This record gives sequence, C-alpha cells and structure tokens, in this order.
Amino acid sequence: MENLYWEQFKRSFAIMKKNIRIYYSKGPVVIFGLITPFFLFLSFYIGRNMPAEALIPGLLGMTAFFTATSVGPAIVPWEARAKTLERLISSPISVWTIFLGDVLSSFLFGVVVSIFPVIVGLFIGVQIVNPWILGFGIILATFCFASFSILLSAYPPTDTPAGVMMLSSMIKFPLVFISGIFIPIEELPGWGKVLSSISPLTYFTDLARYSIQGNSYYPIALNFTVLVVATIIFLVTAIKIHERTMQKRL
Repeated sequence: MENLYWEQFKRSFAIMKKNIRIYYSKGPVVIFGLITPFFLFLSFYIGRNMPAEALIPGLLGMTAFFTATSVGPAIVPWEARAKTLERLISSPISVWTIFLGDVLSSFLFGVVVSIFPVIVGLFIGVQIVNPWILGFGIILATFCFASFSILLSAYPPTDTPAGVMMLSSMIKFPLVFISGIFIPIEELPGWGKVLSSISPLTYFTDLARYSIQGNSYYPIALNFTVLVVATIIFLVTAIKIHERTMQKRL
C-alpha cells in the first residue's frame, strides 16, 4: 500500500514538472500572476507617504495570493481543450494525483515569486523581525492559495480557459480588498472586520505584518490554524467536485 501511494506521489511530481514547462509562460498566468499585483501595488503606493515596513507585507500578500492562484485555474480547461486531460484520466493514475500535481505547480510558482518582495524589502532596509515565521507562513499560505486555485477551476466544467480565469478574478479581487492589504484590519469598520475574517489571505497578511513589523491583529497560532484548515477544505472540496464533473470535460 505504501508503494502504491509513493508511486502516485511520483506521478504528481511528473505532472508538476509538465505544468511548469507548459503553463508558467502562458499569457493569463503572466498577466494575473505577475503584472496585475505589480500595478495594483503601484496604484496603492504612489502618492502615499508610508514607511516600507508597512508596504512590504501588503505587497507580499498580493504577490503570494495572485501568483499561487494564477496557474491552477488555467490548467484544467486548457488540458480539457487539448485532450491531454482525457489521456491522463485513461492512464493508471488517480484523480487526486492529477490535481495534487496541479497544486504543487501552482505552489512552486507562488513560493518562488513571493521571494522577490522579501528581497526588495531587505534591499531597501526593511528588517524581518521573525524570519522563521515569515518563511513558514509563505510556504503554508502559497499551498493554501494553490489549493484554492484548483477549487476555482472546478466549476463550471468547461474547456474555455478565458471563462475560468475571468470567473476566478471575480472572486479573487474582492478577497484582496477585504483582506487587510490596503487598510490594516484594526482600521476597518465592524462589518469590514467580519468580512475580512472569511478570507485566508487576511491571516497570511497578518502573519507577514507580524514578521516584519512585530505586531499582529490575530494570535499567530490562529493565523496558522486557519491557513491549515482552509488548505484542507479547499483541497478536499476541489478534488471531490472535480471527480464529479470530470466526465463533463472530456
């Protein structure tokens, strides 16, 4: 049984490598994963007299969220259109293996790109007060967001990448604006704090602020717990929905 699971994990890594070669350079991935957070940050930064310590956590939150959720929604509809999904399903591989590979490719993209805001912060003199918490938070959050990206592609079961990307953007943009990136959570009105509590991005942004500024709105243990629970919910729900809708894509 252990050998069987190990074989499935190895196939997930093979799918991850295939996704890296094919999808990292796709237009929607570059636009929604790199260009969009960059210009969002510029629109927030220009004309505001804010210290770098207050800006870098928000930039890091946007970067991790947009990059880790840009690859996943593109993979399934593209593969359904190219008929490669049909070949994967007909091979000796389980559905969870396929989507774990998709999650890992999204996760790796998110982690690698998220390093750049940290480097920028260090270059301009920002000190990281809690580097271990920040590093572990980036890994956990990007895996959470990557799992969320697979959920975004689960429904509707279509082979049109543009439709899936637009639908995912309609969900992602509101989450960015309620997650304490542009306005700290403690400065939000009561209804804003309630809305922000439903977004996993809120808890990663809070971790980033704690790691750089030394203060947080939520307890650190709660931030990590929410990210872990959200990851499990996103991943399990996504796989279950994909299992039910897979035949409609073929």
